Amino acid sequence: MAWIGFGMVITFMVLIMTKRLSAVVALILVPVVFGLAAGLGGEMGGMIMGGMRQVAPVAIMLIFAILLFSIMYDAGLFEPLVKTITRFAGHDPLRIALATAFLGAVTSLDGDGTSTVLIVVTAFLPVYLRIGMNPLIIALLILLTNTMINIIPWGGPTARVASALNLDVMEVFAGLIPAALLGLVYATGVAWWLGLRERKRLGWEPGKDMLLSEAGGVKVPEIDRSHQRPKLVWVNLVLMLGMAGAMGTGVAPLPVVMVVTFALALLINYPRLAEQKKRIAAHAENAITVAMLIFAAGVFTGILTGSGMVDAMSESFVAVIPESAGSHMALITAFSSLPFTFFMSNDAYFFGIVPILAAAGAEYGVDPMHIARASMLGQPVHALSPLIAAIYVIAGLLNKEVGDLQKFALLPAIGASLVFIAGAVLTGAIS
Repeated sequence: MAWIGFGMVITFMVLIMTKRLSAVVALILVPVVFGLAAGLGGEMGGMIMGGMRQVAPVAIMLIFAILLFSIMYDAGLFEPLVKTITRFAGHDPLRIALATAFLGAVTSLDGDGTSTVLIVVTAFLPVYLRIGMNPLIIALLILLTNTMINIIPWGGPTARVASALNLDVMEVFAGLIPAALLGLVYATGVAWWLGLRERKRLGWEPGKDMLLSEAGGVKVPEIDRSHQRPKLVWVNLVLMLGMAGAMGTGVAPLPVVMVVTFALALLINYPRLAEQKKRIAAHAENAITVAMLIFAAGVFTGILTGSGMVDAMSESFVAVIPESAGSHMALITAFSSLPFTFFMSNDAYFFGIVPILAAAGAEYGVDPMHIARASMLGQPVHALSPLIAAIYVIAGLLNKEVGDLQKFALLPAIGASLVFIAGAVLTGAIS
């Protein structure tokens, strides 16, 4: 069973990394084929249903969280904040860098990196170009802040690892909050250093006119503001604060909180049925894609766990780990996540590698929750992976080469991961 399990994981990883199959198709068909080869037959039905039942709450929460935050962005909840931040920045490189980092953090709350990139680039690229600042700073600061905020329960890494290990997504998230805050402090420090460096390079002085005659010729993307509801900003803010309070007090399960808040947000901002349909349709692709991925992961983990493959694989893995290193599996997972997530997609890593690491750690008494959190600590480096689309999007918007972006941001990204790991160890998020 160990060999069948390893074969299944390797086949899955090869198929999605070579883009022969999509992650959703591979997560469903690969375990079914290997299950049939292992002679599981009719037993697989129960395993699959059990796996999907376990991930159903996560899938429900993600669908409505993505739709909720997308609607809030459509309605313009964050528009006053964007205007305030850009006014604060002025033409001072230091303020501009700090404002870029802050806006990147705030706009990452929807769990969708694409919207973060569009909002921050739209707000700040013209400013960077007009005073001569390096646009790659925008990409770096988005990376450093987005990867820390993206540990939210509806963020990609958290949802994937919680589904892969059948853990409480809120518990995974809550344990990493202090470490992520430390990571945001690091991001602020990097922004401060870059801002001071740009001040010196550009010869900034208080009151000096920093505007250049040419803005660089880069076309800045525009955000559609036709759906914004500026008169409802305060109502929307109260609604979101109420949701945060409900999440913090545990008055209801997280999926329930998301479902109810989404319904209220849609009704308040777009009371007409036609408007509601348009807003849902505009963001349905993201929501459905994520939900399909989570349910497909339920198929994969259901067969992997229910068949006993993961137990057999962990026993084989444990056999090659020195006894003295076994109790440090969480730390081993944390450091190995940097190269693993750079050379692998999140799907391949969280669904293929992490379950094996968690099962091996369990043999030495390491809590799977700690393995789950440790596996997320390499995300700042993963953001620069050539296997993800986001890096090409932001490079295109900034009119820069991907290689230039990676060269500029790799060392600070490694630093962010190391700070993240240190924070997780110091705060007890991992043992």
